[in-house]
Amino acid sequence: MAVRARQPIYVESAVPNEQPNHHQVKPIKPKKRKRITAGEKFLYIIFVVVVAALSVFLLHKQSMIQQTTIEIQQIEREIAEIEKENVGLKVHVSELSTYERIWEKAKSLGLTLKEENVKVVPGE
Repeated sequence: MAVRARQPIYVESAVPNEQPNHHQVKPIKPKKRKRITAGEKFLYIIFVVVVAALSVFLLHKQSMIQQTTIEIQQIEREIAEIEKENVGLKVHVSELSTYERIWEKAKSLGLTLKEENVKVVPGE
């Protein structure tokens, strides 16, 4: 298969009453593809820069959210540990503040009970 070189296409405009001397031949030029203009290039570059900046901003915000979430989880763990410790301390306080234990501790220190000095306090 042979490759033909491109040849311009000529259109002859023949008018029946026209004389052969004035016969004109106009070549039809193939349309050239328009290249991207400088303004379009500028707009594309601005668009790419804005998309990149928004992407970086979004990633930064997501990392900040992740850091805050990690800090919240650490604080919640600390709160849970402190609550467990508080429960243990309340149990210890209730064990140490029983009437029998206080009475035994007072006897070991040599204290005696005088009924006239005892005052009953209503409450718990």
